[in-house]
Amino acid sequence: MEALIPQQSQRSLAEQRIDYWAAAPAVAAMAYPFLLKAFHITVGPPGSQPSLLAIIGAVIILASAFAVPMLGIALACRSDVNPSFRRLAYASVLSPTLYVFLGVVQGMLRSPLPDELVWCVIWLGMAVWAWRAKTRLLAPAGSVTRWRVLHGITASILCLYVFFHLGNHLFGLISPQAHAAVMKAGRKVYRAPVIEPVLVALLLWQVASGLRLAWRWSTSAQGFQRTFQVASGAYLAVFVLGHMNSVFVYARTYLHIPTDWNFATGAPTGLIHDAWNIRLLPHYALGVFFVLSHLGSGLRAVLIAHGVDQRFADRLWTCCAAASIVISAAIMAGLCGVRIELHASVMPLPAVH
Repeated sequence: MEALIPQQSQRSLAEQRIDYWAAAPAVAAMAYPFLLKAFHITVGPPGSQPSLLAIIGAVIILASAFAVPMLGIALACRSDVNPSFRRLAYASVLSPTLYVFLGVVQGMLRSPLPDELVWCVIWLGMAVWAWRAKTRLLAPAGSVTRWRVLHGITASILCLYVFFHLGNHLFGLISPQAHAAVMKAGRKVYRAPVIEPVLVALLLWQVASGLRLAWRWSTSAQGFQRTFQVASGAYLAVFVLGHMNSVFVYARTYLHIPTDWNFATGAPTGLIHDAWNIRLLPHYALGVFFVLSHLGSGLRAVLIAHGVDQRFADRLWTCCAAASIVISAAIMAGLCGVRIELHASVMPLPAVH
């Protein structure tokens, strides 16, 4: 019977079929806060000693929360989806950092509405918008080569700050005091009256140019590498904006508190056993992972553009992604209280006869 149906009619029928997978990113994003609540219920408040079964359940729940942005990346790779749904998939990748951003804004506004309610309303509205946007978007005219070049140059400059900042957090594995000592030395440079405004301006340019590139490339299906680069860049753009809001507005202006180790770890309750602070764990972990792997994606693209074998570039990116996971896990371990004891061992001198 299908052979008797005109090709145009078959195409119309195909477009009318409900694509349930297209709604999956919004559903997963709406479930994200409740996964964190389930994790908190499982591990209990500060001082709790959960059983082995509870710990296993908590690990599974937290892994499910981390799977939300990964699902978004996978669904953004689809070639047979409307661009509005592809952008919805990209947006779901931002769930961990957007949820922190929402919580901070809700706190500053002293909103009586639960974060979960506001979150679900926002995502329901985004899903409705995506569902109603039936027309397929075309990539806007004009080249983005200049944007890409300037974005890459700025990223190269900011690498100095990023690497120092992440290295500073690794000192948390030794002690909060070691972290504070390194941070104090670094702040003499990046908080200098001349340097800090320039650093902020460069970060804001990265956000603006990155979102511009992401919006352009999200109109059509890309391969995994480009999709990952776009998704990680979009995450970092929101992460940077949220981090600057938390530091400059919420901490310094609203609460008048220092942005030190206690601020980062949600002291005194910490990240694990606090119902609000647990949202910081995926937020931080993915921030570290995405910033390093995104730099790896940029390096891969530059190498291929200069004639390097793609297989070598892909293997190099894989190594960068693996290292990003290790560094992210190490930083999060330090923020959650894991410490490495350093002992200076002295070899005894041989006796002289």
